[in-house]
Amino acid sequence: MLLLPLLLEATLLRLASGSHHPFYNGFYYNHLMNDKGNGQEEVDYFNGAKLVVETSKDPVYSSSGANVTLPCHYHYEPDMEAKPKIRIKWSKLRDDYTKEQDVLVAIGKTYMAFGDFQGRAHLRQVSRREASLVISDVRLQDDGKYRCEVIDGLEDESDVVDLQLQGIVFPYQPPRGQYRLNFHEAEQVCQEQGAILATFNQLFQAWSEGLDWCNAGWLADGTVQYPIRLPRKPCGGLHLAPGIRSYGPRHRHLHRFDAFCFSSGLRGEVFYLDHPAGMTLEEAKQSCQDAGAEIARVGQLYSAWKFLGLDRCNAGWLADGSVRYPITKPRANCGPAEPGVRSFGFPSKGRFGVFCYKER
Repeated sequence: MLLLPLLLEATLLRLASGSHHPFYNGFYYNHLMNDKGNGQEEVDYFNGAKLVVETSKDPVYSSSGANVTLPCHYHYEPDMEAKPKIRIKWSKLRDDYTKEQDVLVAIGKTYMAFGDFQGRAHLRQVSRREASLVISDVRLQDDGKYRCEVIDGLEDESDVVDLQLQGIVFPYQPPRGQYRLNFHEAEQVCQEQGAILATFNQLFQAWSEGLDWCNAGWLADGTVQYPIRLPRKPCGGLHLAPGIRSYGPRHRHLHRFDAFCFSSGLRGEVFYLDHPAGMTLEEAKQSCQDAGAEIARVGQLYSAWKFLGLDRCNAGWLADGSVRYPITKPRANCGPAEPGVRSFGFPSKGRFGVFCYKER
C-alpha cells in the first residue's frame, strides 16, 4: 500500500521538474501541426476538441497577510466531458514571462506545493472545471504574474493572471548616508525595515501617485532608477519630461546607490508613545516592550500612514535609529504642504517619542 503514494509523489515531482524532450513544458507538447501547403498551419486536437484555459484579465489585488484566490477555469470547444484525472500546474513568472519557480502541481484532487508556497497554496475546485489557486498568508514576495496550466492527456493550454499587492514604495538610505548600498545590502536593509526591494511596476505606480525623488535607488531586478515628476537641473535636467529616470542594470557588488523599498498592509497597529522628557533610542525600545509591542520599522510606519491614516505631528524613534513622523493632513508647524512621512535623519543624540508596532 506504501507504493502508490510514493509513485504519485514521484509523478508530481516529475511534472514540476522539466525534461529534455523537445517542446516539453511540464508535459508533452499538445499539438500536431499539419501543413496543407497553403502557407497556413492547422492544429489537430487529439481528442477532437480544443482545450481553453481562462484566468482574470484584470489584476487580482491583495495585501500582506491576507488570503487571495487567483481564478482559473477551463472548458472545451466544442463542449465535452473532461477526464477525471486532469493535471494542473501553477508557476510564478518573471516580468519577461519566463518561469521563476514552481508553485503547485496536481493530479485530480491530489496536489503538491513547492518552496515558500508549501502550507500556503492549494487548489480551489468548487465549480465544474475550476483550477483556481488559493494563497494564504500572502507575502510581499508573492506579488507578480502566475501561469495556470491545464493538461488533459496530450492537450496542454495555459493563461496568466497578475497578482498585485497594494502597498507603498519609499526611498531608503542607511545611517551612513547617501549611495552606500550595493544591491545585496539594499535587499537586506529593505527586509530589516519590514519591506522588500520594489519592482519597476511598483515604482512606476508610486510615481503616478506623486512620488518624486532625486536620488537613484536599487530595484528588485538589479536596475537603478529614480522617479521625477517635476524636472529640474540636478535630476536629469530641465529638458527631460517627467518620468522614471534609469541608470539601467548596475554591478550588484561594486556599484552603490540608495534603495526603493516596498511595504504592504499591516497585521497590527502602529501607535505613538511619549515621555515628558523624551527618550533615548534604548529607552524608546524598552517603552515599546513594556507596552507589549516592539519599536516600529520604517516600512510599518509608511504602511500605517498610507493605509491606516496615521497622522502625528510628533517625531518618534524607529528601529533603524531614525526619527520620523507621519502627516496625512498638512498643517502649520508640521512640515511641508504635502502629506508624507517626515524625517529628521539619524540623530546621534537627542530625546524623542517612539512609534511602536503591535500585532493583532
